[in-house]
Amino acid sequence: MDDSQQVPISALQHWSYCPRQCALIHAEQAFAENVHTLRGRAVHRQVDAPGIETLPGRRVERAMPLWCDRLGLVGKADVVEFLADGTPFPIEYKHGRRRAQRHDELQLAAQALCLEEMTGHVVPSGALYYHSSRRRREVPINDALRKEVESAVAAVRTMLASPRLPPPVNDARCRQCSLIDLCQPAALGDAPRYARLAARLFHADE
Repeated sequence: MDDSQQVPISALQHWSYCPRQCALIHAEQAFAENVHTLRGRAVHRQVDAPGIETLPGRRVERAMPLWCDRLGLVGKADVVEFLADGTPFPIEYKHGRRRAQRHDELQLAAQALCLEEMTGHVVPSGALYYHSSRRRREVPINDALRKEVESAVAAVRTMLASPRLPPPVNDARCRQCSLIDLCQPAALGDAPRYARLAARLFHADE
């Protein structure tokens, strides 16, 4: 698979949250900051510098490059703890408090699939670390999550090859999105309604 068909692991998280956001970032190369992205960037400064640390019973690697040739995935893990038997345990850092969000779990599972191909070890679980609460939430990398990763990779690859952006969702997610001004969900989301109204007025005049 050539580089143009590779899917960034981060794109899976963006796609699961909002396909239009994913396309704007990964196809249009559009990005903007808000308080949420700045907080996330600050949290990731702790793990963005590559490094290896040896602790009792485990080895810890930070900013570890990842890839999966089978799925055409590339990316980076915030932290990977290698247990004494060599089993990897990926940890993804998130700002905010502990919460259950499927798009975060999808990103973590994609890292696990990469690590399995790279190391030959099964990765049964990983963790999401929430900076505000200073707590981990362990996530089982089960069959359902693995299938979601494979489906998401195919969907993102198809979307990135398309010349059209997905439509805006125009819902509660938009208020948290740093791309709201670029996306214009309210205006574009109302476009079909305005078109139907114009059609009714046009036919009424006739």
